[in-house]
Amino acid sequence: MKGMGMGNMMKQAQKMQAKMLKMQEELADETVETTSGGGMVKVVANGKQQIVSMQIEKEVVDPEDVEMLQDLIVAAVNDALKKSQEMVAERMGKLVPPGLNIPGLM
Repeated sequence: MKGMGMGNMMKQAQKMQAKMLKMQEELADETVETTSGGGMVKVVANGKQQIVSMQIEKEVVDPEDVEMLQDLIVAAVNDALKKSQEMVAERMGKLVPPGLNIPGLM
C-alpha cells in the first residue's frame, strides 16, 4: 500500500462505513417473499432478517394436524431468512471490493 498514507486509509474506511450504513437503511425497506405448502404459507422478510408479514391460508389450518402447519411456518420462515441473508450478502459484495476482508462485515 505504498503511497497510501494513514489519513487517506482512514478517509476510505469512513467512506465505506457511510456507504454501508446507507445500504443497511435501504435493505430495511427491501423485502424477499417465500412460500411453503404450495403457497399455503407465505412469509415476507426484510433485509434486516426480520419477518414483516405472514399469510396463512385457512385451508391449511387443521386442528387435527397442528404439527403440519407448524412445519410449514418454520420452513417458510427459514427460507425467507435465508433469502434475506443472500440479498444482503449480494449487496455487500457489490459494495466491498473483491479481496478486501473487513472483520465483522461478512
